[in-house]
Amino acid sequence: MLFNSYIFILFFLPICLIGYFTINHFKQHTLAQAFILGMSLWFYGYFNPWYIFIIVGSIIGNYLIYLGIIKLKKNSGKKAKALMIVGIIANLALLGVFKYLDFMIANINAVLKTDLAFLKIALPLGISFFTFQQISFIVDSYREDIPKYNFIYYASFVAFFPQLIAGPIVSHDEMMPQFLDKTKKRINWGNMGQGIYIFVLGFAKKVLLADTFNNAVEYGFLKYASLDSLSSILVMLAYTLQIYFDFSGYCDMAIGAAKMFNIDLPINFNSPYKALSIREFWQRWHITLSRFLTKYIYIPLGGSRKGIVRTCINLFIIFLVSGLWHGAAWTFVFWGAAYGVLMIIERIFEKPLQKVHPALKWLVTFTLVNVLWIFFRADSFSQATALVTKVFFWGYGPMHTELIKAFRTVEFTKIFSVFGLENHYPNICIALYYTVSMLLILGTSNSSERMKDFKFRGIRCFTTAFLFIWCLCSLTGINVFLYFNF
Repeated sequence: MLFNSYIFILFFLPICLIGYFTINHFKQHTLAQAFILGMSLWFYGYFNPWYIFIIVGSIIGNYLIYLGIIKLKKNSGKKAKALMIVGIIANLALLGVFKYLDFMIANINAVLKTDLAFLKIALPLGISFFTFQQISFIVDSYREDIPKYNFIYYASFVAFFPQLIAGPIVSHDEMMPQFLDKTKKRINWGNMGQGIYIFVLGFAKKVLLADTFNNAVEYGFLKYASLDSLSSILVMLAYTLQIYFDFSGYCDMAIGAAKMFNIDLPINFNSPYKALSIREFWQRWHITLSRFLTKYIYIPLGGSRKGIVRTCINLFIIFLVSGLWHGAAWTFVFWGAAYGVLMIIERIFEKPLQKVHPALKWLVTFTLVNVLWIFFRADSFSQATALVTKVFFWGYGPMHTELIKAFRTVEFTKIFSVFGLENHYPNICIALYYTVSMLLILGTSNSSERMKDFKFRGIRCFTTAFLFIWCLCSLTGINVFLYFNF
């Protein structure tokens, strides 16, 4: 089920809220948690009911491993560690079968000249997220003294619908205490208003901005061979803006939906395009993934404690893993490896780079991020390299008609016709979308900043209602969130 759908907004979410707080009103807290768990599983299996068996099997398996680790730690640390390793391998094997098996078969066929058949197994939604989340829990259950949690609460920690499919990747100490806190079982109208506001902001980012830029991206990557430099630059920027508003929108909607239940999710997105370095970009983009990779891979490898050479190797490894985590294709591997190389360069030349003017640092960082997004989005290296070449080739021609039509939305068409500006509509509208988007990204506070000292009244109430109605009216076609694919 999608956040940006009528069934979620007008049926699923209201039923969840009413049912959860009604059951809690009668002090049936475990039953209320079971209700949310059941609704979350319905949310997950909405498109494909078979997905429920996969996630439920994963949850049960990991819960049994967790109980085993707790029991074995009392008598045998070695056996507990062995069971933890078995748990990690089992989780990675599950992820490998569904996400990477066909990729491996393709590479075996290419190298050994074999003709092995592809299994074409459908990738379950969010498997990368709930797998990493459970790996962190298994490792923490060995490293730390974790309480013995009720199965219902553990399953809710994994499957809680706001963060289930595209993150954030949460840890047990962030979620379990909130699920068990009885003061959070009653409606808090302040949290409800704040949650609605943040949810609607994310809704607007997705529907009004990301989905519009998606039209240009789909056309541009399909017709890349016929694009000139100007059109290629516009397509490149369109994807940069699309993935920003798409992921930022999802994070806002997840945080907003959870807030309505009095649950605080960790910040996962913090104005990454304001970054002045690649390192800062990754401190702001997909924060919880970076946290996971740092805690469970980078630090165990030695982090930055064993000299500059080892530090650079460790940096490269975690970004290589990040690339593979995002997708089973060599374009993703290259994307991750490229970021690893850039991080190494920044680490080696850290002191000289501190003297560079901030404006130049931002321009270089933003340009590199733009170029690497092409490889992230491209279906092949040939497509990616062709687009990158066109961006820097400086060959110009008339703008493609279909690229112009990508920004021809119904509401703006009517507004421009009222003022008799139909002939100027295409150029004005494209300029408007790109300019307003960059101003929003660079010149306004982000959602986490807006949540501080929040007061839901006056102009904010009107803005929220206006954006909500506008988005509902714009849901003619529903596009999935990009991170659902990872």
